[in-house]
Amino acid sequence: MLYREVGQFKTTYAADMAMFPIRQDRVALWLVLLVAFVGIPMLSANQIWPFGSDYLLRAILMPFLILALAAIGVNILVGYCGQISLGSGAFMAIGAYSAYKFGTGVSFPLPFAGFDVSIPPLPMLFSILLGGLMAAFVGILFGIPSLRIKGLYLAVATLAAQFFFDWVFIRVKWFTNYTPSGSVNAPELNFFGFLVNSSIEKYLLCLIFVTVFAFIAKNLVRGNLGRQWRAIRDMDIAAELMGIRPLYAKLTAFAVSSFIVGVAGALWAFIYLGSWEPLAFSIDRSFQLLFMVIIGGLGSILGSFLGAAFILILPIMLDQVPHALGVPISVETVSHLVFIVTGSLICYLLIVEPHGFAQLWSTAKEKLRLWPYPY
Repeated sequence: MLYREVGQFKTTYAADMAMFPIRQDRVALWLVLLVAFVGIPMLSANQIWPFGSDYLLRAILMPFLILALAAIGVNILVGYCGQISLGSGAFMAIGAYSAYKFGTGVSFPLPFAGFDVSIPPLPMLFSILLGGLMAAFVGILFGIPSLRIKGLYLAVATLAAQFFFDWVFIRVKWFTNYTPSGSVNAPELNFFGFLVNSSIEKYLLCLIFVTVFAFIAKNLVRGNLGRQWRAIRDMDIAAELMGIRPLYAKLTAFAVSSFIVGVAGALWAFIYLGSWEPLAFSIDRSFQLLFMVIIGGLGSILGSFLGAAFILILPIMLDQVPHALGVPISVETVSHLVFIVTGSLICYLLIVEPHGFAQLWSTAKEKLRLWPYPY
C-alpha cells in the first residue's frame, strides 16, 4: 500500500481520495441519514409533535428534498462548470411532462408510414428516469451555444429555452393528453406493485431519490469529469491547452445537470403537486433554484441543501412567528415582511460571505476540528 509522509502523520492515496476523508464528516452523515430514514418516520408513525400531522412532511420536508435535488443539478452546471443557466424551470417541466407521457402511454403518428406508433404505459420508476433522460437530451441541444458564447449571453440563450417550453406546454395539447385546461393529474404512484399513497411513503420515496443522486453527484464532481468541469470553469483556454475538450466537458455538464433537474421535476409534479399546469414551472422556479445555489454555495453539494433550506424553510418560519407570538397582524403585512427580511438576509450574507453557507459551515467545521487550538 502506498503511504505518504505528511509531517508526523502517514496517509494513503485511498484515504486522501475518500468521499468523506474526515471522521467527523462520516459520523455526521450517518447521523443525518439515521434521523432522516428512521427517526422522522418513527416520530410520524407515533404521532409525536411536530411530526403528528402531514403538514411538516407535505409542506416542508418533501418540497425541501425535491428542490434540493434540483439545486444539485443546477449547481453542477453553474457552480462546478461555470455555465450560467436560467432555464432550469423548463428542464423541470420537460422531466415532468415526459414522465407523464411515458407513465400514461405515448402515441404519435408516422406521416410517411401511414400508421400510429403507440407505447404502453411504463412502470413509474422507468417513467421518471426517462423523463430525466429527455431533459438531458434537450439540455445538450441548448448547451451547444455554450461552445461559442459565455456569461450573460449564455444566460440569455438558456432563458430562451425557458420561454420556449413555457409556450410549448401551454399551446401543444399533446403533452397534456388534450385536456381542455392544459392541466394534468399525475398517474398512480405504483412502483413494481407497491402503491405510494401516504405522506410518509412519499417522503421516503423522495429521500431515497435525493440520497442516491446526491451520492452520484458527489462521486462525479470529485472524479475526472468533475476536475474537467472545474478546469473549464476557472480558465477554459488554459484547460483546452492542457488537453481538456471543451465540447465534451460542457455538454456533459449540461446533460448531467438537466437529467437531475428533470428527475426533480418529475418528482415535484408526481409526488408534491399531484396535479399541475405549465405555470408550475415558470421562470420564477428557475430564479429560485439559482438563488438556492448562490446562497448555499457555488460548487458544493452541501450548499445545495443549505440553500434550499434557507429559501424554502426560512419564509415559512418567518410567516409563523407573528401568529405564534399572538401579534395582531394581517396576512398581507406578514407576506411583505417575509420578503423584506429574507431579502435583507440574502444581501447581508452575500456581503459577509460571497461563497455562501457552505463556506461558513466549512470554516466553522475546521475551527471545531482544531479546538482548543484554532490558530
